[in-house]
Amino acid sequence: MSLRTSLKKVLPSISVTEQEALDAGDVWLEGSIYQGKPDFDALRAVPEAKLSDEEQAFLDGPVAQLLDMIDETEIQSSNHLPDNILEFIKSNRFFSLIIPKQYGGLEFSPYANSTIVATIATKSTAVAVTVMVPNSLGPGELLMHYGTEEQRQHYLPKLAIGQDIPCFALTSPEAGSDAGGIPDQGIVTMGEYQGKQVLGLELTWDKRYITLAPIATVLGLAVKVKDPQGLLGGEEDLGITCALIPKDHPGVELGNRHNPMGIKFYNGTTRGQSVFVPMEFIIGGQKNIGRGWQMLVSCLGAGRGISLPALGCSTAHVALKSASEYAAVREQFGLSIGLFEGIQEKLADIAGKTYLQEAMRVLTTEGLGLGLKPSVVTAIAKYHMTELGRDVLNSAMDIQAGKAIQCGPQNTLAQGYLGQPVAITVEGANILTRNLMIFGQGVMRCHPHLQSMVESIHSTEKNADATFRGLLTKTIGYSVGNSLSAFTKGLLPFTAGAKSKLSEVRQYEKAVNKLSAKLAVYADFSLLVLGGKLKQAELLSARLGDVMSYLYAAMASIRYYEQKVSAEDRAQAAPYFHYATRWAIAQAENAISDFLANFPSGATRKFMRLITVTYSESSMRINDDLVRELAHQCQLNTKFKKQLTHLVHASNGDGHDINQQAYLAKLECLEMLAKIKKSLRKKEIKAGVRFAETLDNALVANVITADEYKMLVDYNVKRELAIRVDEFDFDMNLLKPEQAKLKQVS
Repeated sequence: MSLRTSLKKVLPSISVTEQEALDAGDVWLEGSIYQGKPDFDALRAVPEAKLSDEEQAFLDGPVAQLLDMIDETEIQSSNHLPDNILEFIKSNRFFSLIIPKQYGGLEFSPYANSTIVATIATKSTAVAVTVMVPNSLGPGELLMHYGTEEQRQHYLPKLAIGQDIPCFALTSPEAGSDAGGIPDQGIVTMGEYQGKQVLGLELTWDKRYITLAPIATVLGLAVKVKDPQGLLGGEEDLGITCALIPKDHPGVELGNRHNPMGIKFYNGTTRGQSVFVPMEFIIGGQKNIGRGWQMLVSCLGAGRGISLPALGCSTAHVALKSASEYAAVREQFGLSIGLFEGIQEKLADIAGKTYLQEAMRVLTTEGLGLGLKPSVVTAIAKYHMTELGRDVLNSAMDIQAGKAIQCGPQNTLAQGYLGQPVAITVEGANILTRNLMIFGQGVMRCHPHLQSMVESIHSTEKNADATFRGLLTKTIGYSVGNSLSAFTKGLLPFTAGAKSKLSEVRQYEKAVNKLSAKLAVYADFSLLVLGGKLKQAELLSARLGDVMSYLYAAMASIRYYEQKVSAEDRAQAAPYFHYATRWAIAQAENAISDFLANFPSGATRKFMRLITVTYSESSMRINDDLVRELAHQCQLNTKFKKQLTHLVHASNGDGHDINQQAYLAKLECLEMLAKIKKSLRKKEIKAGVRFAETLDNALVANVITADEYKMLVDYNVKRELAIRVDEFDFDMNLLKPEQAKLKQVS
């Protein structure tokens, strides 16, 4: 029995849907990470993402106006988005961010798309989701890439101005993450359309979780097409196909709603039973029957790489701004809570991970801006950025404690907290994304020979044996090279090169190079020892995916520090950068440690440790000094902190505005507050029951001047408002602070 025949029994063939997914995406930076040679030259050569004048004007104009219109308390207490907000979104072309200008769209860059969605999400998840869905996976993008010119001319101008509202229906009760298993069908048949007998599809479907479905006027639909009568002259099972159907087409059912976590965006169901549509309803026409899965996977980049990471990043911006300002203003035991090390640990983690979120958001959208569709990178961004968003939000909730769990307009965290599971769940549940997609796709996409080898193993062509032998020789050479590289870098760490011009960056660039070399070896041995079983060994493959993901994050952190941080701001940014990069590298090392500890073959495990010289943990860890330094830095009102919270817009009188006013007022009063505390310690003045009384005593004792007293009183009023929470009367009607005080007095 030949080696090719033996491997044929071990390595499963690539299914049609898997092959379409592999063919649909591009390989970018993740390919070099997987192969053990992170391409920092390519990283530094990526054109910098910047907003054009038109994009900035849109943010400063319509987006800012929309934020001022949003009353999240009103939205969550009603059943629908307010009509004025929905009309404003449509009339200002928020649904046309990706539609080309020739069809009336704005044609903004992926970076601008991400920034707009993330900015809106800091104020309202419901409004952000309403905006993002037509600009991600849906009829608009599918039409742009695959539609006929007639379809584009008909639909895109209407979608651009909101005359048509789109939705796309893929998920069914029987198939969610396993989209290839959808039971919804289209049968090729003859039927009547506009009074004529034409060739078309008889569609039957039952879909759920479809965003915008309750208000959609045009339905994008994925079904499996069959041709039992052979009307198209080919096979019976033709594959997944995408159609575009007007809502008023006979038999289309739209309207029923779900209620996802009480976040009032439009999400619901669509159904149809034996609905006949002509071939012209297929996106791209009859020639695109069976190409639906390839089309969908190719277009997933927007949802996975732009919209959902934008939600995670917006949460981080809100968490950093809200938690740092609250920690500076809120006092316990006579000290700002931001001075307590327990709070500092949470603050530093929020700050460092917010930096990492922003760095990944920028780099990923830069890659998409190159015209690439890197399916692995977008899966990395979707999983890790939504998980980081959940992580930092929980830390911010811990810091704000009682204030964070009381609903009302002063709670800046509540709507993000309720909406975060939405980002975790959609576009492929996060468990699936981590355990099956990142490394599962990465191993086939990023290995230089594996996909071709698997194809040659299962090939029936005459020269398959020769092709296989050639690929096997190349694969062995590739693996030997990886092993030598990892051994050299493990034994002689100085051989891991670094090209950064900044001395503080080089240590991290070397660390990424070393860990990437190890990843290449572990991936090779996993394939060699486990073969096709690696696909089922989700815990192991997920850890290898984590290594690749965290090294991508570390590269993003390095790029952001080198490119987005000016020389004069480096001192402010350094603690953020060091924390984020060390955290990412430490997570990659933890994943390696867990992978090795759980690899099923003891002999292989020992050999992998030997060949990569992996016997102890790295010393590149986050220490307490860095935690204290970053916690202090993020409580300062610096230019760089503003850069990391730029998505958050404080509207007049909202929770962010209240917190910000108290925070800025305190910064103006720091020296005066220090004088008062010094006098209290010396017992020159007596502390009042309330701080206002202490200020009166300080004024009488001439510790502060009349002007200082006025500033301190102003600060105290703002401070008291910032630490308050919203109050409601017995019937849950919201009270203004003045009304609440009157209730207390009466």
